[in-house]
Amino acid sequence: MSGPGAVQTGSSWVFRVEAVTKSYDGETNATDGLTMEVAPGEVYGLLGPNGAGKSTLVKQVIGLLKPDSGRITLGSFDLVEDPDAARQLCSYLPQAQMPIDSFKAREAIDIAGMIRGGPAAEVKRRREEMIEALEIGEWRDVLGARLSGGVKRLVGFAMVTVWPGRVIILDEPTNDVDPLRRRRLWEQIRRMGSEGAAVLLVTHNVMEAEKSVDRLAIINEGKLIAEGTPSSLKADDRGRLRLQLMLHPGNSTPELAPLVRDHVRVGNNLVTVIDEDAAGAGIVWAQDLLARGVIEEYALGATTLEDVYVRLTGHKSESER
Repeated sequence: MSGPGAVQTGSSWVFRVEAVTKSYDGETNATDGLTMEVAPGEVYGLLGPNGAGKSTLVKQVIGLLKPDSGRITLGSFDLVEDPDAARQLCSYLPQAQMPIDSFKAREAIDIAGMIRGGPAAEVKRRREEMIEALEIGEWRDVLGARLSGGVKRLVGFAMVTVWPGRVIILDEPTNDVDPLRRRRLWEQIRRMGSEGAAVLLVTHNVMEAEKSVDRLAIINEGKLIAEGTPSSLKADDRGRLRLQLMLHPGNSTPELAPLVRDHVRVGNNLVTVIDEDAAGAGIVWAQDLLARGVIEEYALGATTLEDVYVRLTGHKSESER
């Protein structure tokens, strides 16, 4: 590790956000007293709807915005007072595509790694490992302008992580990526954690976050409204089940059975929540809807983090759209 990290041997690399507040107009806080902590080796999810304050927080972490109050630290470094350290110690994959149209995929990865201080030979070795792991070898010598959005996204991920900082910030890293390589990408994100980096995953795709993070925070309107492991955040929903109904296209929402505790409809997908002891009655109701041609299919299972997210924020996640 080059830069400030090289002189911090043996120090703690815990990443901390302490009571960070930022207002753009003096009245509405984009971040409102946010506090969180991410340990080295941890994959930490930051969830919230559009406008929740996720992007504002990231810009403060990497030194593009200065908080009105609060502290952001990484080990002994104050990232607010020393934005140069923030840029050296934090690797950032933005939501927008990397500007690599004029470079071959392998060239873009090499340049990014060497700009971050990686020795050329080591960067090239790691580049080849990542190209193989992400299964993008057939595009290694293709110009960025000719890459699909998904492959360009994977190249951008490799650029950010080929010589990573102590904190890796990934903003919607799986956008446009096909399902097979998406799994490869998540494997690499977990590997970054196992190698000692703190990974901050910014997303509004709750289903992916539930499967991939160690802990997560849900923020809304600039405030942290829940934090914990996926299992702990679902604790209040224990004893309940998710009964998911796929409506025939064009059908209106059917009259809900009395057993339904909560529900949300997205497109033709109606998700209801029922008590566990009402499972039998729920299946009978769903089978009646199926027989009458109201729905095409149904599924009964455990409640998910998605249900918690909708209940806490009042918003649907990307995975439900």
